Amino acid sequence: MKKFTFLPLALILALSSIIFIESCGKKSSNNPTPVVGATLYDSLGGTKLVADPTHSGAMIEKGRLGIRNVIDSTIFVIAADTRINGHFTVLLSEVTKGDLSGFTDLSENLTTFVSGATGAKDYIYIGLNMHDAHDPAVNPRMNGKATSADFDAFVDDLVKGANKNKLPSNLINSVGKIVESLRSTVVQM
Repeated sequence: MKKFTFLPLALILALSSIIFIESCGKKSSNNPTPVVGATLYDSLGGTKLVADPTHSGAMIEKGRLGIRNVIDSTIFVIAADTRINGHFTVLLSEVTKGDLSGFTDLSENLTTFVSGATGAKDYIYIGLNMHDAHDPAVNPRMNGKATSADFDAFVDDLVKGANKNKLPSNLINSVGKIVESLRSTVVQM
């Protein structure tokens, strides 16, 4: 089993708590409704190994690759969203200076969290709990507590990230119920 330690980034848990909350809303003839697998992770691509396009010569589980693609797209959407990017000033400052280590760690940790949450058996998230990850007193990388409006903006950005990757709406809806249950933990104001 692969275990990943947590880089104390509130974004990691906040993103994972919201990813897939809303439906893409549009059906595409190029994006047929996938067959639902034994777990949501299986439906997202499962454990079949495929070439990792960002790591030459490496293989990655298809489900994990799909999750990582949505997460990476969503991080870029959030970075440009002035409604909520102020919560992530530490990460944005690092990236602006050319330091991508925080982004890389964020992507890896969040991918692990969502993979486990959707049923992957090969990845275990061992980071902060949701409450602590969103509490600036515990997590110095978090710039302020999230409001309900912040959560809603986050959801909007995550839907945009999912849409950029043409994630089918039935899969987004399957995770949405789980994600919405985390709202009261993420929103602390």
